[in-house]
Amino acid sequence: MSNRLARSTSPYLQQHAENPVDWYEWCEEAFAEARRRDVPLLISVGYAACHWCHVMAHESFEDDATAAMMNQHFVNVKVDREERPDVDAVYMEATQAMTGHGGWPMTVFATPQGEPFYCGTYYPPRPAHGMPSFGQVLEAIADAWRTRRSEVADTAAGVRSALAQRPPVAPDAGPVTEDLPRTAVAALAHSFDEARGGFGSAPKFPPSMVLEWLLRHSARTAAERVRARSEDPSLTSGTPARDHDHALAMAERTLDAMARGGMYDQLGGGFARYSVDADWVVPHFEKMLYDNALLLRVYAHWWRQTASPTAARVVTDTADFLLRELRTPEGGFASSLDADSLDDHGHPAEGAYYVWTPAQLTEVLGDDDGAWASDLLGVTAAGTFEHGASVLQLRTDVPAQEEHRWHSVRERLLVARARRHRPGRDDKVVAGWNGLTIAALAEAGALLDRPDWVDAARDAARLLLDLHVVAGPHARLARTSRDGVVGTAPGVLEDYAHVADGLLTLTQVTGETAWAGPAQALLGSVLARFADGSGGLFDTAEDETDDVLAHIRRPRDIGDGPTPAGQSAAAGALLTSAALTGSGEHRAAAEAALAEPAAVGARVPRAAGWALAVAEALLDGPREVAVVGPADDERTRALLAEARRSGAPGAVVVGGEPGTDPGVVALLADRPLVDGGPAAYVCRGFVCERPATDPATLRAQLRG
Repeated sequence: MSNRLARSTSPYLQQHAENPVDWYEWCEEAFAEARRRDVPLLISVGYAACHWCHVMAHESFEDDATAAMMNQHFVNVKVDREERPDVDAVYMEATQAMTGHGGWPMTVFATPQGEPFYCGTYYPPRPAHGMPSFGQVLEAIADAWRTRRSEVADTAAGVRSALAQRPPVAPDAGPVTEDLPRTAVAALAHSFDEARGGFGSAPKFPPSMVLEWLLRHSARTAAERVRARSEDPSLTSGTPARDHDHALAMAERTLDAMARGGMYDQLGGGFARYSVDADWVVPHFEKMLYDNALLLRVYAHWWRQTASPTAARVVTDTADFLLRELRTPEGGFASSLDADSLDDHGHPAEGAYYVWTPAQLTEVLGDDDGAWASDLLGVTAAGTFEHGASVLQLRTDVPAQEEHRWHSVRERLLVARARRHRPGRDDKVVAGWNGLTIAALAEAGALLDRPDWVDAARDAARLLLDLHVVAGPHARLARTSRDGVVGTAPGVLEDYAHVADGLLTLTQVTGETAWAGPAQALLGSVLARFADGSGGLFDTAEDETDDVLAHIRRPRDIGDGPTPAGQSAAAGALLTSAALTGSGEHRAAAEAALAEPAAVGARVPRAAGWALAVAEALLDGPREVAVVGPADDERTRALLAEARRSGAPGAVVVGGEPGTDPGVVALLADRPLVDGGPAAYVCRGFVCERPATDPATLRAQLRG
């Protein structure tokens, strides 16, 4: 018999609908039941693509004896961390404080008021590796609740007090200055893995936000570097010019290594969540929408900056992967693909869909092409993964004379792979992650001349505006939807910021200024409902913060996780909005919101890469570029293409027909043609240079 989770809109929760556990969703009914029974809550947090979440579900939540113990002694609450990041954030903070680490599945025991008193992650069904079994943990907690209630209450009160009284991370943060990113580059260099790319040791996650910052930093300081070298050719290590070269070198080495290793799907495109080793060989195979959206944009910027063929390949394949594998019938983008699928024997196995043996390659390709592909893709007899299988890598470029052969091999392998059991898909649409995808597809489509990608971005934007956004003086945003049905979870700060940024990017790419109005409304809601009163921003709106969480701590995290921190993302969107609309309020709010996370980034750049990327845009102006001319005029298109190829950090570029109403996009206002022809206006703070009427002049202005 199905439990309450069968009614959920979350695919992750529905995966547990047949458990013998009497699960509740996160709701007041669960807390009321815990108070009525006078028992603690067992809060289990995970997500659909999480491998170890599946393991614990199979081992414990599907076990009748374990479920009976859970039902007898606890009120059990299942939480999809992707649907309720606010719940996840508060309890993850408690878990890390109490255990020194975190992760998913997260297992939290809390009072009927929601106060955590014992936290952990995965628990095995039997004691192993110094860990107690899940059953032992359940028995111990139930006994403590019955016999040592005062100790439990004291622990819960202490945890709540400690979380509530956390001081600001960077209380003395000031305005962003030129010294800040230079300091951050030097700090980051200490953890750079020159031999393998990336930062730190295994496991290695794609450092998307840091890479975006490094590319922006290199682009912003290019002119300074040229000037410095012309003045003093004997510059030594430690000078600004040398550091700027190092920023690009670190980014390129990492981008290239990720693209060639096993974390990147060499057949179908798209990136897995992370590499379990330092060499980018074996991934954790889940594919997340947010990773691929962020990396698509970074690789597009790498291509713009260097014309790298590897970057072009990754951009094309990743964008096509998003449209082929994650696009929903409603036009949005699904959250993830699972790490697990069924192997040839019908057993769940991580990576079964993606890995190959030499014999399997030969079976599909024949002897000659099979041997060639094994050598090219690093498939060995011993294997690089489990059971003699290998993860495909592409460590060397395919020779030009072999391109046709590679295309044939890849297509045949894709056809064969499609006959395997496919990984499960979490098809809920998350507003913020779709905002990231809208921005990435629109920008990549404009750069690589792929109007189909821009059209897909438009479709996703329409879905969000039609289904997720409730218009009004202060627009409201629902975080999720599925199958065209909106969820009940309210949007958090990252949702408002990323959706606004996606809409503003669409405004720039398409010249359709109607997208800017809804973006303005979302950002107005951010300033009215998320502000902390001192320039910072909470992660939840003041009128939509969950009562239980508010009792513990209203969530506010200025450090990047797998996605940019909400406050840094909001600062970036506000800065772009200010450049497009001339809003002084948005400019001031962006600077205030950026101060603390940027100060953190100067000390620990890997924790605040997006704040540093926004800081580069702030230091650069950002550049405001208005191109005015008939859309069908080749000269207009040439000016727009030149402006979009600029690597100026956060450059805001928008085009428009002469004489059209700019709406809220003040950057287009009062921009006449020059001698009857198209013109580009390059401005900073709405102070503009002489209009450029040819791409060469525009290029020189954007490099200055």
